[in-house]
Amino acid sequence: MVAAGFMATGAMAQSATFKYFSYEGNDSRFDKTIDNANEYFNPVMAGFYPDPSICRKGDTYYLVNSSFSFFPGVPIFESKDLVNWKQIGHVLDRESQLPLGNQNVSGGIFAPAISYNEKNKTFYMITTNVGKGNFYVKTQDPAKGWSDPIYLKEVGGIDPSFFFDKNGKAYIVNNDAPSSKPNYEGERSIWIHEFDVKNDCVIGEQKEILRGGTHVVKNPIWIEGPHLFKVGKYYYLMCAEGGTCDFHSEVILRAKDPMGPWEEYTEGNPILTQRVGLDPNRPDIVTSAGHADIVQGPKGDWWAVFLACRPYQDDFYNTGRDTYLLPVTWKDGWPTILESGRVVPTVNKKEGLQYEAGLCNTGNFSYVDRFDSQQLDMRWMYLRNQDFSNYSLGSNGLTIKASDANIHEVKPITAVFRRQQHNTFTAETEVTFTPANDKELAGFVLLQNERYNFTFGKTKVGGRTAIVLTRAEKDNVVVGSKFLCEKCAEKPLKLRIHGDGRYYDFSYSFDGQKWETIAQGVDAVNLSTHQSGGFIGACIGLYATKKK
Repeated sequence: MVAAGFMATGAMAQSATFKYFSYEGNDSRFDKTIDNANEYFNPVMAGFYPDPSICRKGDTYYLVNSSFSFFPGVPIFESKDLVNWKQIGHVLDRESQLPLGNQNVSGGIFAPAISYNEKNKTFYMITTNVGKGNFYVKTQDPAKGWSDPIYLKEVGGIDPSFFFDKNGKAYIVNNDAPSSKPNYEGERSIWIHEFDVKNDCVIGEQKEILRGGTHVVKNPIWIEGPHLFKVGKYYYLMCAEGGTCDFHSEVILRAKDPMGPWEEYTEGNPILTQRVGLDPNRPDIVTSAGHADIVQGPKGDWWAVFLACRPYQDDFYNTGRDTYLLPVTWKDGWPTILESGRVVPTVNKKEGLQYEAGLCNTGNFSYVDRFDSQQLDMRWMYLRNQDFSNYSLGSNGLTIKASDANIHEVKPITAVFRRQQHNTFTAETEVTFTPANDKELAGFVLLQNERYNFTFGKTKVGGRTAIVLTRAEKDNVVVGSKFLCEKCAEKPLKLRIHGDGRYYDFSYSFDGQKWETIAQGVDAVNLSTHQSGGFIGACIGLYATKKK
């Protein structure tokens, strides 16, 4: 189920009907034969799955990721082996949980953290809604829905995370401004709050437990994404540091009390990074590794999930920040995710994997969605809160009623999105649409944000039906167009996008056999986070608008 209120109904006026959506990924990184029972690919979740957080109940693991201004929010997955993840829904699937208002694409939900409290058999997911503040929801069964949000006005900043101690106490750690004027740009602090589980509230005064960060570098910036856990006699505070770009890292401290004082792992920090000392021309390059979470398996083994990126050139990547998995090693009471000077490996060993075909999380894969179910596949996303009467499923496919908002506005547009998960990919659809005027358009949209995107679809130009490709990098530029003959104007139209790293090809067909190119080798660096700013990866959308 994608969202409450989506119904399978008939066609609607001023609408576009999409018969199918197909996607094929073909990256050289994944062009390898592996033993699916004992080996896995990194990333384990390819594409726009940033800020991973993980917990375990019994033999089942649960994983969540940031969703920003997409709805529903916070995709949640379960797995028995940490590698083969099956989506079971979204944590935030109602507008009462996820009011997005007119937040920009990279607003909304930051860094959700999922925890399981063994004392009351309850799961907690705590996060930041940039437009509303910090809050959490809870449930005893992640697959059956979560509570309405409980806001925590006492917890400022971003990236809150729960820790439930075995002695019954509970804490929240978060990133916020320092207690006094920052000494330099990017100086942040980690704060701790005691939490009353029974009464669902923060108690006592907050305490600043880490300012600036660790001493790996002078003036460390953006200490964030904190997680608190306990092993043996020590509490551990694990944080991201250095910003989420190519200087990203993960660092660790420990203490005998959650309130401190905290000791740095001076010999081993950062315990994860890809920022220095590596060949910039290495194969299967991975950068920006950090923002990790850690979990212990039923047999005592430790694993970490973290985000990182797969650039196709320099620091350009359209696939966004993926989720990776590596084992954690312990030495002298300190954990390490990846030793200094080592690269994140593409193929990794893990025994006893339970491979399941069709999950479409990593490796090279293809799928076709013919929209022939009662509900949209849960991998589809909307941008911001929606009027679901604008969408319907029927025998002809997915019908989208064109709205008066377009992709360049900070408004709820009528579109559904899937993630671009490969550097080399092909996406295809067939759309039936009769534009009434020059303002209407239906077809594909490639989204990075409101100012950096592509639209590729059927519209009118000067009163004539045409296919138009528009590239936006601050300003909108038409990079390809084709007028359709009168007898073709009413026909269903097939559209295809082929991306290969930085450059994309756009073509169309009426019969699926003969394809005509609208534009070839178009620079799609505008879909890269490095070029556009923001936090998402490129998303491929099926889109209809009355305000081109």
